[in-house]
Amino acid sequence: MLYAKLNNGVEMPMLGLGVFQTPAGETTVNAVKWALEIGYRHIDTAKMYENEASVAEGIRAAGLKREDVFVTSKILPADIIAGKTAEGFDQTLEQLGSDYVDLMLLHFPMTDEMNIAAWNTMIDYYKAGKARAIGVSNYNIRQLNVLLDNFDVVPVVNQFHIDPINNQQECLDFCMSKGIYTEASSPFGGTGRTKEILENPTIVKLAEELGKTTAQVVIRWNMQRGTIMIPKSVHKERIESNFNVFDFELNDEHMAVMESVNDLSINRSFLDPEMAYDLWSGRIKFPFQPKKES
Repeated sequence: MLYAKLNNGVEMPMLGLGVFQTPAGETTVNAVKWALEIGYRHIDTAKMYENEASVAEGIRAAGLKREDVFVTSKILPADIIAGKTAEGFDQTLEQLGSDYVDLMLLHFPMTDEMNIAAWNTMIDYYKAGKARAIGVSNYNIRQLNVLLDNFDVVPVVNQFHIDPINNQQECLDFCMSKGIYTEASSPFGGTGRTKEILENPTIVKLAEELGKTTAQVVIRWNMQRGTIMIPKSVHKERIESNFNVFDFELNDEHMAVMESVNDLSINRSFLDPEMAYDLWSGRIKFPFQPKKES
């Protein structure tokens, strides 16, 4: 396993299992159990996913102690809007059956004032030992700068959409300059768009040359860029395949091939971070049209 040494000294596995859109109950329990039996030691969940309790059950089913697994969760946007970050944090701990979480993230940026208030609460919980580390998710550079300008505690991680077509180099470079690790959500393109990545001719050709799957090449490429990976799957064989990335490396030529896939003309992100508050407050609705007045 490769580890990221976060800016507060905590070591975080650079490969984990994501459970976004994984149904609570047996599906999540099995995915987590299989992952941990295979060798994963990092699980990424969120209050929004409604499967935190199942993640905890999966850890127990694998026969591991809580301290053996790095668990990430995230504060619900509605809790940030309502000024209830503390309540949301406590609910996550209750669902996980633990008195701490390894990493807690603000799931989406809201207004600057809300982000500042929520980050202040996150710092309180961090200092109280209820989180080993704290960070953010889906923040752009401007929103990160708001926190950096107002607090001495720097987020350890910014988790956001990163894939080979949108490699987010500018935000990655900024985060690295501030001691913030990037973490790739939807590293294979996201729901309904995985073929664009996993069947990309350039990546397929490179994977065939290396004797690896396209998914393995994407995972390895991101980790070598210094990005933490949380690929998602509920299939045991795919979870295992995604873990088999520690027996090869991409050389400079391979990395250049992967970087050639990037296309700045294509926006594949789920949501512009500046629109997140409007979405979660109900001012707009997916796919981001103004909400009609009744």
